[in-house]
This record gives sequence, C-alpha cells and structure tokens, in this order.
Amino acid sequence: MNPKPNKRMVWLWGIAPLLLLAVVILLISNVGTGVKDQQAAPIEVLNIERIVLQDDGFQVTVLNSGPKEVEIAQVVVDDAFWNAEFDPGPTLQRFELATIYIPYPWVEGDPHEIRLITTNGLLFSGEVAAAMKTPEADANRFLQYALIGFYVGVIPVGLGLLWFPFMRRYTTKGIQTILAFTVGLLFFLAVDTIQEGLELGAEAPGVFQGTGLVWFGAILSFLFLMAMDQSGKRTSGSLAEIGGKRVSYKIAGGIGLHNFGEGLAIGAAFAAGEASLGTFLIIGFTLHNVTEGVGIAAPLLKDRPTWKTFLSLACVAGAPAILGTWTGGFVFNDTLAALFFGIGAGAIVQVIFVISKMIVRDARRFELPAVSWLNLGGVTLGIVLMYATALLVNF
Repeated sequence: MNPKPNKRMVWLWGIAPLLLLAVVILLISNVGTGVKDQQAAPIEVLNIERIVLQDDGFQVTVLNSGPKEVEIAQVVVDDAFWNAEFDPGPTLQRFELATIYIPYPWVEGDPHEIRLITTNGLLFSGEVAAAMKTPEADANRFLQYALIGFYVGVIPVGLGLLWFPFMRRYTTKGIQTILAFTVGLLFFLAVDTIQEGLELGAEAPGVFQGTGLVWFGAILSFLFLMAMDQSGKRTSGSLAEIGGKRVSYKIAGGIGLHNFGEGLAIGAAFAAGEASLGTFLIIGFTLHNVTEGVGIAAPLLKDRPTWKTFLSLACVAGAPAILGTWTGGFVFNDTLAALFFGIGAGAIVQVIFVISKMIVRDARRFELPAVSWLNLGGVTLGIVLMYATALLVNF
C-alpha cells in the first residue's frame, strides 16, 4: 500500500509553481528580456470620459488607460492654446482619473473641440457637437428623469399587461402561439441588446476590452441563471408544473435589464443637450415597450394572478428604465454600460431557453407539434412587431 501523502507536502506542491512563476515575472520586469531595441514611440493613452459644460467653461474628466504615466503639457480649445487647472494634477498614473477645468467662453449651439497635448507630443481630442449647459444633478432634475423613466418603462409595460383578460380566452394552441410570440419578442430584444452593448464597448477604453465584457457578461449571466434553475430542478416540466408566475418574473427581469439600457440612451441624450433627440427616444421607446407587457403576461394564462402580481411585474420590467435614465444623465460610463448590456442579453437568452422548453413539453403533453405554422407565425410576428416599433426610435 502507498503511504498517505503528507498534507504539508501537498500544499507545498500546490504553491510552488505559483512562487516560481512570480520569480520569473520579477526577473523579466527587473532584468529585461535581453532585447536592446529602442521603442519607436512612447505608449500613452488618454481617454476623455466626460465633458461637462458649465457657465464659466468646460469640466473635462480624463482617464489614463495606458501602461505608463502621462503628463498633460498643454490644452487646446478650438485651435487656441488655453489655460487650465488640473485636479489632482497634470500627471496621471495608470488608471488614474483627473478633472481639467478650462475657463472658456463657449457659445451655445456651436461645436467645440478640446485637444490635450502630452509632454511627448501626443494629441488626444474630444468633441462637443452642440454646446449647451450640462444639467445639474439637483432634486428637480432627479424627479424629472424619474418621471421620464416611468413613462418609458412602467407605463407601457403595464398597458401591455392589460391584454391579459383578452388572452385568457385562447385555447391550448392559442397559448402556445402566444408563448412563441414571446420568444420572438425576446429574440429581438436579445439581438438588439447585444448590438447596443457592442457599440458602447467599442467606445470604452481599449484596456478594458469593452466588447469582450459584453460577451463575458452575457455568457456568465446565462450560465448563472441556468445554474440557479438546475439547482431548483424546476425547468424540466411543463408550464403548469414550473409555475407561470415564476417564468413571468424571469421575463420581466430580463426585459428590465434591457429597459435599463433604453434609459441610458435617454439620459445621455439629455445630458448632451440634445433635448429633441431625448424626446424622440421617449416616444419611440414607449410605443416599443407596450409589446413587452404581452410577453410578460403570456406565462400567466393558466394561473390566477392578482392585481398586485401585475403591478410588481410592471415595476420589475419598467423601473430599471428610471435607474438607466439617472445613470445616463449623471454618471454615464461606456465600460459599465457595455457590461450591463451583456448581462441583460444573457438573461434574455436564458428566458428564451426556458420558454422554448415549455413549448416543447406542453406540445408533447397535448400531442401538438412543437414547431407548427401557428408557432412559427407567433415567433415571426414577435420579431416583426418589435422591429417595426424599433424603427420609430431609429428613424
């Protein structure tokens, strides 16, 4: 018989490779690789995170996302060198944020360009498409943004839920078609959410791998929700066995993360002074989101939900639009927004998976085809309807 290994020796063998790896990295950092070639150009990366327009000038937030420290030597506004104040200072260490105060007499409605020149002569620029004073984060503005999010999220979802009594009249085939319609709605939302996330990820600092965060967030949120369901062992049954209310809350949660992204777009538009665009987005998203209530109500057709259930579902799906409007209007960040969009997409895809399994299980139970012409029509109608209402936003 082999003797039992000493526990201390086992731990030593587990830690030894990590210690040796740390030694190798330390040697490379201090001694070098032996290659003596000179670097062609300094590696400096400055990201202009936000430009705030105040009465007395610009307030610019910058991030050093490069591998080395960066020192800002000069500030140029509209091709003119300008004095500026730096907080905490003009030299930024890696991943350090700094705020630049530029006393400049900007003109409302005019475009302006701000360029930062480092001590190594590299230029980094940011643009203001149409100058307008940035709204201040006061109580009145918070209430206004909350009302906008309520209009865009809670109200249209609630209006969609009002179709529930009409849908209760459907037969088993009709319920299957409505569930397929829900899959079509969610499929469009998943694609749209990923697309929006990838666009924001491309605008994020390259060091944070913004587009990768979208996919990481989507995959991890999908697997997390799958693990949650598998631990409960309740995703293998029919709609009646799983419980329609539970599925409706899952749909509302996924849609809520999508509506958070819509709030981001509206808040960012108002923060940039594009009030007409913000108003247009409000109208478009409101019409677009009414169909989401129908999808949320579909799994409840075999239950007897109370008005409290509908109210809470409307809040779960719609209230994130309020949070999104606050975030977009006051503290918008491309990197975090890309991650949130990815998480939302993963949640929506997981709900599609659950509903699709329910359609197949109920079809077997009632001896119906899982992929019938009615179900195909339901999926197609859901995609087409969401696409048509999305044109109201993107026109």
